[in-house]
Parts: sequence; C-alpha cells; structure tokens
Amino acid sequence: MPHAAHRPTIMGTRHMVAAGHYLATLAGFEVLEAGGNAVDAGVCTGLALSVLESAYVSFAGVAPIAIYLRETGKVITISGLGTWPSAASCEMFQRNHNGHIPKGILRSVVPGAPDAWLLALREYGTMSFGDVAKAAIRFARDGFPMYELMTSTIAASAKEIATWPSTAALFLPDGAAPALGSIFRQTELAATLQYMADSEKSAAARGREAGLTAARDAFYRGDIARAIAAFHKAHGGLLTMEDLAGYRSEIEPAIQTRFADIDVYGCGPWCQGPMLLQELNILDGIDLQRLGHNSLDYVHLLTETIKLAAADREAYYGDPRFVDVPLDRLLSRDHAAERRALFDPARAFPGLPPTGNAHAPGATTRGIELDTSYVCVVDRDGNAFSATPSDGMTASPVISGVGCVASPRGSQSWADPAHASALAPGKRPRLTPNPAIAIREGRFVMPFGTPGADTQTQVMLQVFLNTVVFGMDLQAAVEAPRFATLSFPSSSSPHNYSPGRLLVEGSLYTELHAGLARLGHQVEAWPESGPDYFQNVSAACAVMADLTTGVLHGAADPRRPAYSIGW
Repeated sequence: MPHAAHRPTIMGTRHMVAAGHYLATLAGFEVLEAGGNAVDAGVCTGLALSVLESAYVSFAGVAPIAIYLRETGKVITISGLGTWPSAASCEMFQRNHNGHIPKGILRSVVPGAPDAWLLALREYGTMSFGDVAKAAIRFARDGFPMYELMTSTIAASAKEIATWPSTAALFLPDGAAPALGSIFRQTELAATLQYMADSEKSAAARGREAGLTAARDAFYRGDIARAIAAFHKAHGGLLTMEDLAGYRSEIEPAIQTRFADIDVYGCGPWCQGPMLLQELNILDGIDLQRLGHNSLDYVHLLTETIKLAAADREAYYGDPRFVDVPLDRLLSRDHAAERRALFDPARAFPGLPPTGNAHAPGATTRGIELDTSYVCVVDRDGNAFSATPSDGMTASPVISGVGCVASPRGSQSWADPAHASALAPGKRPRLTPNPAIAIREGRFVMPFGTPGADTQTQVMLQVFLNTVVFGMDLQAAVEAPRFATLSFPSSSSPHNYSPGRLLVEGSLYTELHAGLARLGHQVEAWPESGPDYFQNVSAACAVMADLTTGVLHGAADPRRPAYSIGW
C-alpha cells in the first residue's frame, strides 16, 4: 500500500519554497512575490533559519549551496565551509586532547556561511543583502514565538549550554529554556545583521557589487571580525583577524551521476555529498520495484549499500585541495559494480565493508547530532536553489557581541594526520550537510535535502527513490517511514562507531525488526515523540518543478516545523 501523507503536497504554477521552519518559508515566499529570484529567496530563507533555528543553525556557521541556472542548464555549488585557523595542527590535539577535537572553542573554523550567502547574491541574485536580510533582522530584533522543537532541544542541552556564560545568556534566560510560546529575541544577532546591512547601504552609491563587498568586509574585516578574534584570544581559541580576512568560499561545478534517466547533482568530497551519488550508482539497474517499497529485502539492500558508500567516505573523502580524492573512480560504473558484488542478500556486514578504511575507531555507541536545517526554492523562471545551513549551539560558545556561534565544524576533522580528513591550517573539514538537485531532462527539476548529520544521504536516498521509483507524490515521499544505519564512524569527533546498528522508524520497525535481526542487523526503534524523535529522523524538504505540466510541487517534513508554500 502506498504511504498516506498527513499533509497535502503544496502545488502552484509560479514559484515554490520549502524550508525547516514555517516563518523562514514565508520570508522566502515574500521575496519571490517581490520579484526576487530563487537565489534571492533562498538566501533570505537561509538567513531567517539562522535566527529561527539558531539552536542548530548559526549565521556564522556553514552553508553549502547548490544552484541550478535554467538559462545555462548548469548546476554549480558554493562550499560555504570554513577553513582551519593557521595555528591549528594535529600535533596540538594529539598532545593536549588524546587525539580528539573536543567540544568548545578549539573546534572553531572560519565561518563560511556569511560569505556563501553574499557570494550567491553577488553572482546569481538580484537583490541587496539588506533586502534579503530584512526578515532575519526582524525575527532577531522583535523576536518570534518559541516552538516545541527548539525549546525541548534547549532544555535537553541545558547542562552543555550552561558551560559558556555567553551561550547561557542567550539560550537560558532566567536559567531555563524559554517557555513554549514565549517571545525569543536575539538582540546581538540583530545588531550583527543590521551592521552588515548598514555597511552595504553606505557603499551602495558605488553600485550593488560594492555594497555586497562592504557587507562582507563588515563581517570578515570589520567590527564583527574584531569581536570574534578578541573573543578567541580571551578564551584560548585559535581564530585571528588574519584567518577571517583571508577566507573565501569557492564556486565549483557540481558533481554528477545518472540514475536511470535522471541526473543527480551534489557537492564535492569536502562534504559527504558524493556518498549519495555512490549509493545511487550501486543501486542503478537493480529492480527495486520488484523488491517492494520498504520490504525486508529492500531495507536490507539499501542499508548494505549505504555501508558500502560509507566505507569509501571514510577512506577517501576530504578537502581536494589537500588530498587526492579519486572521485572519478569512486563515481564510475566499474567501481559501483565492484561494490555491488560485495552485497550479501542473506547477511548484513557486521560493521564497515572490507574496503580501504584503516582509520575506524573501536566500537562505541553514539547518537545523532542535531545541528542543521534546509531550504529549497524554484522560481518563476525555473531556477533552483538548494542549501543546508548548519552549526549548533552546544559545540562551541556564542561569541559575545556577535550573538551566534563561530562555526564549530572542526568537529568533523580528524587529528590523525594519516586520515583523508585530517585537520591542517587552511583545510576544510569533511562536512555532513550536502544539498542536492535532481533533473530529469524535459520532465522535472527537483532540489532536495535534509538535516540529520550522518543520516542525511540516507534520508535523501529514500525520499528520492520513493518519488522516482515508487511514484509517490512528493509529500508522501517525505513522510514515509525511514531507517538509517550507524554502522560506520560518526563524522563528528570523537568519531564513535556502532557496528551493525540500524534505526527503524515507527510501524516499519514493528513489521521488520525480527527479519532484519535474523539478517544480522542490530535493530532499534526510533522513538515516536519527544526530543529524541526530532533529533533522529531528520526533516527532508523538496520542491519539484514538473516541466511537462508547469506545476510546482512542494513538500516539507512534519517531523519538524518545516513547511512549503507557493502558488
């Protein structure tokens, strides 16, 4: 039986946006209504998410972006991922922290998100920073009603939040999580965004590009940079004015594979984006419909496929400016066939499959980190925007005077110099957020993505297959019960490892847990409510432009307060 969705797929013919919070979705829609394109609306929505979901998205965090340009037919990516400070070294973490990258200020890398938003606006947008930041400034200055996900997350993390006075002052007013429905204000963050908008306005007489440059300089060379550098100096951090001033995001062609007649585009091996493409390559040509949606054989096949791709991720992925990532080989059909041949339909791999990973730690249990959101847009001209902004409140302190965390994404590096994702000055960590865009020529364009740390490519894979193989409408594809394996090292330090662990949601667990256990999976049920539920099951969003009918479809995950809107 096809999955019945609790919400309708939103449909329209003009433009569509879907994002991790309903007010951010509305902000992006208002930009589209004002004449902005997909990039203008996507940046507006992303900025709003950094306020509305500031417990797990930082304005000074990361923001990997993928953009489809209808006029050229090209898909480009913007890394939006910061680099390690010049003073960082593996030796330092080995000497002082037993080879781990501890929570706190030492895992901070240069904030990549502000530069990514501004670069996207400058190259592909039409509006000013001040215009697209209006909603975020308003939400930060005037506040918004506290909602269940955010207040429960703050309450569950209160002990960690309290370790930093600057973080506690923001997220634990009066010593406790803000009450449900109370107005939550972020005056320092509002001032940060307004300072950038004012700097842009002062330079606007010299043209739009000069204004955007002034907004960027306000962050990376001006008072904001000085506040970040001073805070780091005062608290034993590594970021300096020179690190901030020298940073630039990169625009790169998207990486690509083909599944059946669909081209799927993602970000490069500085993130886990290639993992989704490898999973699709392994599955391409298998009759998935014959197996049946979410049948025992189907769940087992996808789980083992994900493990096969994860083994390659652990062995090879890293910043390609520093390591030789054999991406052509990893995305080749020959490699996919070799990996597929390792699949055993009668038995699960007990841990990582036997390929190239010499650096996996011993087995330890781990949860799934909550620190990401997502936004996707398709505009009236058929351009598409897909971005996965991130960085949570507990991994590193809120910077006093700035009002948000400076990207703690250094957590997704290794202090082992032999690892492909070992940290080094100027090197990017291997990021989990990875937006994607799928295009079936002449049929549809679909930006899609999700939060969820190491489960992201797994959820994206299932939503994609639900749509293109099993014919579900978009909302049903997003809502269908899910599963995720944790049988590989976590991307976040201390890179814990749970061999064989498989999380299965709701009714699917009831139906399949005995059969999956017989195959060798260590099966667990996801809780169906509360903060653990929100944290573990992700929150996929997607927009599909049907090129044959002209109808736009939008879907957003009810597992979090995500919504889509369009007309």
